[in-house]
Amino acid sequence: MGNLRHLEPVIETTALTKRYGEIAALTDLHLAVPEGSIYGFLGPNGAGKTTAIRLLMGVIRASSGSARIFGHDVWAEGVAARRDLGFLVTPDAFYPDMTGIAQLDYLARLSGKPPVLRDRLLDTLELGRDALRRRLGSYSKGMRQKLALTAAFQHDPALLILDEPTDGLDPLIQRGFEELLRDLRDRGRTIFMSSHDLAEVERTCERVAVVRGGRLVAEETVEGLKRLQRRTVEVTFGGDAPPNLALVPQVTIISREGRRVRLAFEGDLNPLLRFLAGHDVANLVLAPPRLEDVFMAFYGDDRSGPGGAEGTPAVDPQDAVAASDLVMRR
Repeated sequence: MGNLRHLEPVIETTALTKRYGEIAALTDLHLAVPEGSIYGFLGPNGAGKTTAIRLLMGVIRASSGSARIFGHDVWAEGVAARRDLGFLVTPDAFYPDMTGIAQLDYLARLSGKPPVLRDRLLDTLELGRDALRRRLGSYSKGMRQKLALTAAFQHDPALLILDEPTDGLDPLIQRGFEELLRDLRDRGRTIFMSSHDLAEVERTCERVAVVRGGRLVAEETVEGLKRLQRRTVEVTFGGDAPPNLALVPQVTIISREGRRVRLAFEGDLNPLLRFLAGHDVANLVLAPPRLEDVFMAFYGDDRSGPGGAEGTPAVDPQDAVAASDLVMRR
């Protein structure tokens, strides 16, 4: 890509839909992922995240709608769409009788690009060179995940599509990996990642899309989403709590215990601060907004998706093509 910037979104979907018989796994998904961003794709099991990623990778074909990567249709122009892409392959798709280094070399040859980031990834993920000489069948889950991440990143692709990238990583390695993501973003790379780890998404992503039951329910910057969430404040007054506190715009009284009042507010904090400035306030505790609170406001207790308890539809065997096989065939 060099230093050229794409005018169109790196990833763009229009009314993207996937059905399995009567089950709608994904419905009318509209996304536009800008270049040089870390874009979070959020939702619990069954929300449609993995279905959307399979559609982007051309592993399955859409029932209707379209998806484009770098302006190329992912199904009709699959080779061109994925020419400068890195994809986090499910570690179980690796060959257990190969050594780690042989698997990395094999995938580097398939990409057609030199593994210029391999050493940095191995250091960041703490995957030792001795381990690379061992057969993959002897690897732990965490080691296989580290190898899969190295394989996805090693050729420095312009776009990375990552489904739960930090699954199996310990917290210290996860923080180093997040720093790597930010560095790649700063160099113009685009990262599209799904995750259940909302704290991770809050630390790394600029924009997020939230899906529920196969449908997009929100698409916003992380800060913009947090501004939508009601926040709580605990105020302890030096004297009696003012009786007109509930008249402050966007403020709701949650509880009163003597001089201490718990309240919730939405939107701009300044009207509340101006009101409190005219009274004797002994203590003020304002909880920072969290992406997790916003996320749970969208979902409540509904953790199931369109396909049942776990929301996973029965997939036709023709659709369940391993991503590594897809790369080899194309």
